[in-house]
Amino acid sequence: MTDIVDELKWRGLIALSTDEDALRKAFADGPVTFYCGFDPTAPSLHLGNLVQILTMRRIQQAGNRPLGLVGGATGLIGDPKPTAERTLNSPDVVAQWVERLRAQITPLLDFEGPHAAIMVNNLDWTQGLSAIEFLRDVGKYFRVNKMIAKEAVARRLNSDAGIGYTEFSYQILQGMDFLELFRRYGCTLQTGGSDQWGNLTSGTDLIHRVEPDAVVHALATPLITKADGTKFGKTESGTVWLDPEMTTPYAFYQFWLNADDRDVSKFLRIFSFRSREEIEELEQQTEERPQARAAQRALAEELTTLVHGADQTAAVIAASRALFGQGELAALDEKTLTAALCEVPHIQVDRLSQVVDLLAAVELVASKSAARRTIKEGGAYVNNVKVTAEDAVPALEDLLHRRWLVLRRGKKNLAAVEVTGA
Repeated sequence: MTDIVDELKWRGLIALSTDEDALRKAFADGPVTFYCGFDPTAPSLHLGNLVQILTMRRIQQAGNRPLGLVGGATGLIGDPKPTAERTLNSPDVVAQWVERLRAQITPLLDFEGPHAAIMVNNLDWTQGLSAIEFLRDVGKYFRVNKMIAKEAVARRLNSDAGIGYTEFSYQILQGMDFLELFRRYGCTLQTGGSDQWGNLTSGTDLIHRVEPDAVVHALATPLITKADGTKFGKTESGTVWLDPEMTTPYAFYQFWLNADDRDVSKFLRIFSFRSREEIEELEQQTEERPQARAAQRALAEELTTLVHGADQTAAVIAASRALFGQGELAALDEKTLTAALCEVPHIQVDRLSQVVDLLAAVELVASKSAARRTIKEGGAYVNNVKVTAEDAVPALEDLLHRRWLVLRRGKKNLAAVEVTGA
């Protein structure tokens, strides 16, 4: 591999660094033990978190040791939100979410070999700490004037909501994490998103105060933006989660497949583990033949396999093809088919009626008369079978898994009907 700092820069993964030259030297002298933290403020990680995990994976592959921290303690507090105080979750809920997040991070790092990853939980070194010890042994090193200057804190201080002491103290807890990992594992680098820069530097500042001769670093990745102005990692149905029960593998695959041509080059560099040559070739294909969507397909397949496994990816690709008449719909398992059809316009009915009625009800056409014209012109399909009669009525045996009909107008316009009374 090339110099890891150069590699991260080429991929657009460095927004801020405490001292890039010193960090480059640390990697060259390596190995470097580094960490990134993930707070269990939800039952799953999302695409923003995936940026951090995959950045850890890249640094590990360059010969360094990652510590994956899931914050059983900081998750009880939560870092300051931009607008209002967080709702605090119960310790039992946070403990459950800690285990769920650990299970999502673990498959994406390497836990064997000379640079084996380690999972840690900051509850291990905070739960036995008394308030007096916290204030005397840690709090004394923090200066309030610097704390209120941190972007997240300053934003809240200038808002109507203000900020409570609980969230205000979050940066002390995160700073303490870096110091503890420095002492326990020789950890000298913390990575995170640029929106966490104030919390990252809280750790380096604390170590410098406690251990004046220590050389430690912070590295932040940029906020990912989309060309159309919408928020990265969001769809019409909400956040794209890594948990397959919260975002299905089909929806996950479709998110990448539907990436804007203006964004796909950036996404490839940030998320793909393909070589520079392969990525540049895909970029060229996007420029020359955008309609083929070669880059989007490559990215969707790679990331769905990475997060959900090869079998799920194969099922998702089969479903994508079958929906558009390039495979057998009946061969799809119910879970995959249902996930796919929930991503297209769909309605529920309690009984079957004429195809004309169904096409209009699901709004593939503007009216029943338009539905009749579509059938007459040969453009209406039910389960990929062309409808030839204007009075056609699907039979119960046509239902996929005894509940679904897939309707299509032309080559690309899809909808589904779920029959609840069959």
